[in-house]
Amino acid sequence: MRSLLAVLVFLAWASDAQALELDGPVIQGALRVGTVEPGARVSVDNKSVRVNGQTGQFVFGVGRDRTKPIAIVVRTPGGMTEIRSFDVVRRDYDIERIDGLPRRKVSPNAADLERIRREGRLISAARALDSDLPHALADFVWPVTGRISGRYGNQRILNGEPRRPHLGVDIAAPQGTPVAASGTGIVSLAEDDLFFTGGTVAIDHGHGVTSIYSHLARIDVAVGQVVVAGEAIGTVGSTGRSTGPHLDWRINWFDLRLDPELIAGPMPDG
Repeated sequence: MRSLLAVLVFLAWASDAQALELDGPVIQGALRVGTVEPGARVSVDNKSVRVNGQTGQFVFGVGRDRTKPIAIVVRTPGGMTEIRSFDVVRRDYDIERIDGLPRRKVSPNAADLERIRREGRLISAARALDSDLPHALADFVWPVTGRISGRYGNQRILNGEPRRPHLGVDIAAPQGTPVAASGTGIVSLAEDDLFFTGGTVAIDHGHGVTSIYSHLARIDVAVGQVVVAGEAIGTVGSTGRSTGPHLDWRINWFDLRLDPELIAGPMPDG
């Protein structure tokens, strides 16, 4: 009994110490930056996450459909432990209808399915990176400006058939419009003809955060190249499964797809 009481008192003290700070609310689709004492160890939902050794910052994402609270455990260099639970703010999503897609792009044949699986492994490998690059801790910018033609989380109906929700932001812009990197990082994928996404670039920003740019007409970067936020990486196109020139922009935390609008803020004018 005494040992149990000691544990409860210890945990209460650690919680009161507030060793953990977040940069905003835990909302579906968000990328949150947390700050702890440099040298602390952090786990999010029992998954150890990378902590910047100088700033004590770490990141984690919140999935589109997450409803359960997120549990974060912080173990300080001095041996103290803080356990926190954060309720998730829920969102409402709309329905988007897209017609006029080639039938094969909606219902792929057997050969296409094998290609899709092969290409999916390439993208999954890019999303699985957990480098120590610090750029995920910095602000993100919009890669192109234009009309938002598809929003994160909205249910999609393609040629009348219900499909999975859209997990990025579609930005309509003229063919050939320059597309910029939304954050500094290293190019981890550059493919000019993927089945669904056509010309596709992925950038590793560190801490499990990647950004992906799809349907590009031209790719101007190569795997391993360092790019800075705002630097041109290609041009808007309509390659892959697309009905017109636009950029499909996505941000991921490992296998969780996040909402770029929440991360970068409102689209700038012009």
